[in-house]
Amino acid sequence: MASSAYAGRSSSRRRPAAQKRRPAPRRARPAARSGPTRIKWDRVGRVALTLVLAAVLYSYLNPAIDFVKTYTATTAAKERFQDLLHENKHLHKQIQSSADVPVIEQEARQQGLVAEGEHPIRLSGLR
Repeated sequence: MASSAYAGRSSSRRRPAAQKRRPAPRRARPAARSGPTRIKWDRVGRVALTLVLAAVLYSYLNPAIDFVKTYTATTAAKERFQDLLHENKHLHKQIQSSADVPVIEQEARQQGLVAEGEHPIRLSGLR
């Protein structure tokens, strides 16, 4: 009989359509911390940005040093080139003038040679 009473009870009590079942109460979410958090995200962001900036600057350091070295070497090479160019012009002038007869005679006399028909005279004790 207890079983029929149970069965009758569930069938005889139907809920009206207007009355809906309430949802289960939601669990309360933990409240936001009111005190300071242990991680200061603004400081972490600034430190990370500083580290990235330092890494970028470091990556530009070696090419900048190479640029300065290249610039100084190029300046020195240009100066050396101008010196060699001047010396080259001077040597070309010497080559051109070495074919002249007066220049050949002067070089020969500096070496102690005498021309044909001349008598060498040696002076000593003048000093």
